[in-house]
Amino acid sequence: MKKEIPSQSELQSLFGKERLEAWNAVCNAVDSVYEMETLWNDGGKKWDYEYKYRRGGKTLCALYARENCFGVLIIFGKDERAKFEASRSQYSDAIQRIYDMAETYHDGKWMMVEMGDSSLLDEVMQLLAIKRKPNRK
Repeated sequence: MKKEIPSQSELQSLFGKERLEAWNAVCNAVDSVYEMETLWNDGGKKWDYEYKYRRGGKTLCALYARENCFGVLIIFGKDERAKFEASRSQYSDAIQRIYDMAETYHDGKWMMVEMGDSSLLDEVMQLLAIKRKPNRK
């Protein structure tokens, strides 16, 4: 079920000014280094909105929004998990904890990085670079 695309003011009233700034920072960072299709969807049972970054039928990541919360979902396959584990000491305790607690399904490890502000943005971008090399300078 597809929802209407929310405006910036609707997102701000959903999860607040600071999270909206972090949401926009994530979108701007992804848009600046990846050429992707974007897709708005209903967020399912737990979320109000899903904003997905895809290319060639493969999803890079998806942003999820609900009241007072938004998160970035990154799914790591087997090879990507090996790359993360080889460099895990370069990541903060928070990211390592999210990785360790993430559910592993048949199609990969589903990491949901909940963002209260932009403090984890650089690490989220490093995680995305494991999934797909940036294709813009």
